[in-house]
Amino acid sequence: MTVLTLAKALNDGLRAAMERDPKVLVMGEDVGKLGGVFRVTDGLQKDFGEQRVLDTPLAESGIIGTAVGLAIRGFRPVCEIQFDGFVFPGFDQISSQLAKLHFRSQGKVRMPVVVRIPFGGGIGAVEHHSESPESFFAHIAGLKVVACSNPVDAYWMIQQAIASDDPIIFFEPKRRYWEKAEVDLDATPLPLFASRVARSGSTLTLAGYGPVMRTCLEAATAAEADGHDIEVIDLRTLSPLDLGPVVESVRRTGRLVVVSEAPSESSITAEVAARVQELCFHSLEAPVIRVAGFDTPYPPSKCEEDYLPDLDRVLDAVDRSLAW
Repeated sequence: MTVLTLAKALNDGLRAAMERDPKVLVMGEDVGKLGGVFRVTDGLQKDFGEQRVLDTPLAESGIIGTAVGLAIRGFRPVCEIQFDGFVFPGFDQISSQLAKLHFRSQGKVRMPVVVRIPFGGGIGAVEHHSESPESFFAHIAGLKVVACSNPVDAYWMIQQAIASDDPIIFFEPKRRYWEKAEVDLDATPLPLFASRVARSGSTLTLAGYGPVMRTCLEAATAAEADGHDIEVIDLRTLSPLDLGPVVESVRRTGRLVVVSEAPSESSITAEVAARVQELCFHSLEAPVIRVAGFDTPYPPSKCEEDYLPDLDRVLDAVDRSLAW
């Protein structure tokens, strides 16, 4: 076992992928000499050289467009977007080219591109540095979208994403970058596009992903004092959604609370709620309840504690579900 922060787990995962395949490239703003704004790529340029770890101009459209061209030529680019809100200048390239070239070419062209995006709030930053845009990408056919929540998943999921022949949007919970866990570097990882039962329980199902997973686990622990046995599920894959474990859990518990930092309108939480209602209608003992960010732009940092789903909001949702 090796104790790693989430950021260091990503760094080690990138390093392992680059050692395994010389066609893997890392590119983005300040990823080389600086090692990335969160130091996730620290030391990679020194060890692999400037031809494989490229500092790019401040131009997200150029980063994604260059990655598309490199993928056509057989490379496996890993693009870093410094902050979640900075991805939108590259959105046209992602939605119009990256997501569609495999289908447009009738399968002749592969797009093994990973776009890494630190997402979510909680670090005292301004707007464009604290957003949760995952629903945009999950809606685009041709893309796959995943979100790690802990060092173990970070280490394995980044390697699995790089090895995939599909374009993958890889979300990283920035406020969890410095949290530590033991990582077994010799373990057999879960498949990339699979959700995971993080804690077993029998009275209510609590599902989330990315930065809210710690909050969900803390809520399950706190609810024990009231005699509630909560099952917690880390969705991990947002497109395609793997709702098998969620459905199996809800059919036992009869209740579901879904948590996310993203605004609730037309979101991942809405999709989970709709599909669980379709698949588990006769098992539900209460309406599916969602705990999410509010339908406003991200607030000034001094207000973010009132915006983000916290322990009290999650526990309130649990109590409301159990009251039915």
